[in-house]
Amino acid sequence: MSLMPALHRVAGTGRGLESAVAAAAILAMAVLPVAELALRPFGASIPGSHGFVQHLTLWVAFVGAMVAARERRHLTLSTGLKILPDPLSRRADMFAVAATTAVSAGLCWASLQFVRAELEFPMGGHGMWVPVWLLESIMPLAFAVMTLRFILQAEGRGGKLAGLAGPPLAAVIGLWLVPAVPGLALPLVGLLLLAAVLGAPIFVVIGGAALVLFVGAEVPIAAVPVETYRIVVSPSIPAIPLFTLAGYLLAEGRAGDRLVHLFRALFGWLPGGLPIVTTLVCAFFTTFTGASGATILALGGLLLPVLVRNMYGERFSLGLLTATGSIGLLFPPSLAVILYAVIARIPIPDLFVAGIVPGAIMVGAVCLYGVWRGHVDRTPRRPFDGREALAALNEAKWEIALPVVVLTGIFGGYGTLVELSAVTVVYVLLVGVLVHRDLTLARNVPQGILECVTLIGGVFTILGVAMGLTNYFVDAQVPMLAADWVEAHIESKLVFLLALNVFLLIVGCLMDIYSAIAVVVPLILPIAAAFGIHPLHLGIIFLANLELGYLTPPVGMNLFLAAYRFDKPVVEIWRAALPFLGLLALVVLLVTYVPAIIIGVPG
Repeated sequence: MSLMPALHRVAGTGRGLESAVAAAAILAMAVLPVAELALRPFGASIPGSHGFVQHLTLWVAFVGAMVAARERRHLTLSTGLKILPDPLSRRADMFAVAATTAVSAGLCWASLQFVRAELEFPMGGHGMWVPVWLLESIMPLAFAVMTLRFILQAEGRGGKLAGLAGPPLAAVIGLWLVPAVPGLALPLVGLLLLAAVLGAPIFVVIGGAALVLFVGAEVPIAAVPVETYRIVVSPSIPAIPLFTLAGYLLAEGRAGDRLVHLFRALFGWLPGGLPIVTTLVCAFFTTFTGASGATILALGGLLLPVLVRNMYGERFSLGLLTATGSIGLLFPPSLAVILYAVIARIPIPDLFVAGIVPGAIMVGAVCLYGVWRGHVDRTPRRPFDGREALAALNEAKWEIALPVVVLTGIFGGYGTLVELSAVTVVYVLLVGVLVHRDLTLARNVPQGILECVTLIGGVFTILGVAMGLTNYFVDAQVPMLAADWVEAHIESKLVFLLALNVFLLIVGCLMDIYSAIAVVVPLILPIAAAFGIHPLHLGIIFLANLELGYLTPPVGMNLFLAAYRFDKPVVEIWRAALPFLGLLALVVLLVTYVPAIIIGVPG
C-alpha cells in the first residue's frame, strides 16, 4: 500500500484552507445582504450581490461536505452497535466503504458533466463577474475530495482496498452493467439500502439510487447535480446556513446560561418550573440551529445535572431533554419550515404563522406534563423574586430581543428572509463579541462556524441528491400513480389522514427531516390535494410528524444523540422518551384532525 502515504499527503493538504474558505464564504453571505439593506434607503445596491450570496451557499454546502467527510460527520443510519461478529463486521465495513466510494465517485463524474454542460451552454451569470461554471466547479471537487477521504479513513488493508475498488466498480456498473442488463437498477438500489444499514452515509443510498435509476432510464446522470444546483442556489435557501450559524454562535457563547437564569427566575416558583425552563430554552435553540442534535449536545450537559439536583428523576430528565431537542421546529425562523415551503411552493411567512399555534400546543403539553411531575414528586420550588427576575431579564435582554427582531422583520416586510437571516448573524456576533464578550474571534467564532458548515455540508449533500431522486420520481410519474392508487383504495379523508400519520412517523424515524422533505413532499402533495387537504394543514401535519419521528424507537435520531451525549444505553433512552412520545403523538393527532387550530387554514 505504498500509494497510501501519498494519498494521505494529498488529503491533508489544504485542511486549514478549506476551513478558511468555508468561513470566508459564510461570513460574506452575512455581510452582503446587510450591506444591501443599509444601502437601500439611498437607492444604491451592490451589483450581482443576490447571485453571489446564492452561489456562496453552494460553496458553503460543498466545502462543508468536505469538512464533514474529514471529521467523519456525514449523517448515517448506523447506530454504532456491533451486532455482527468480528469477521462478518469487517466484511460489512468493506462493503459499505466500497459502496460509499463508488457513489461518491459517480456523483463526482456526474458533477463534471454538469460543469462541462455549463461551459458549452451557459445558463447566465446572475449579474456576477465570476463565470458560473467556475463557481459550480466546487461540486466535482468536493465529491473527489470526499471519495479520497472515504478511502483513507477505511479501516485496515482490506477496507482501503475496498475503497479503492469503489470508483472503478462505479464505472463498470454505470457504463456497462446497468445499460446492458434490464431491471438491474432495482437490485442495485437494494444493495445501497443494505450499505446504508451497514454504515454508509445517507447521501450514498439516495444519491446512488438516483444515479442508477437515471442510468437505467437512459437519462444523463448530470440530472442529479442539476437538481442539486437548482435547490442549493434557490433564492430563499441562503437563510438556512445563516440562521444555523446564528444558532451555533449563540450556543458557543453563554446565551444558554442567561436564558436558563431568566426562565428559572420567572417560572421557578411553579411546580415543575425547571422542566418548563428546559422546554423553553431548548425550543429557543432548536428554532435557530434547526438541528435537534445541536440542542441536545449543547444544552444537555448544562441542564441534566440541574434537573437531577432538583429531585427530578433521571429517567424523566433524560426523556425531557431527548424530547425537547426538537420541540422548536415549528417556530420561525425554523429551517425545516423554510425548506418545506420552498419544496411545496407555498409562502414561507404563511407557513411560519400556521406553525405558531401547533408549536405552542406542543410546548405547552410538555410544560404541563412537567408541572404534573413536579407536583407529584414534590420537587423543591423557589419563591418568586421580582428583583432577581428583573436582573435576569436585563442580563438576557439581547437574547430575548432576537426573536422579536426576526419576527418583526419577516412579518413587517422590512427585508427579505435572507437579509433578515444575515442581520441575525451580525446581531449575534456584535452582541456576543462587543456586549457580552463571551464570543472570542480567535476561538468561539471559528468553532461555531466549523460546526455550522459541517452540519450544512452533511444536510445539503443529502438534500441535493434527494432532489435528484425526486426528479426521477416526478419524471416517472410516481406521485400521480400513487395518488391514483390511494384514491382507488381509500375513500375516507379521515382514514387517509391516519394512514398519512403512520407513514410519516415511519419516515421520520428512518430519514433525517431534510431528506424526508425533499423526497416525500413531492410524492404526497398530489395525494393530499385529491382529498382536499389545505396546503398549510399538510405542511404542519408533515413537520409535526417528522418532529415526532426523532423520538420514535428503534432508530429515531434524538434517541441516539441523547445516548451519545449522556453516555447511556440506547434502550434506557427509549424507555425515558416513551411518555413524551405518547404525549406529543396526541398533539399530532389533534393537529391532524382539528385543522381549525392552524392559523390560515379554513375551519
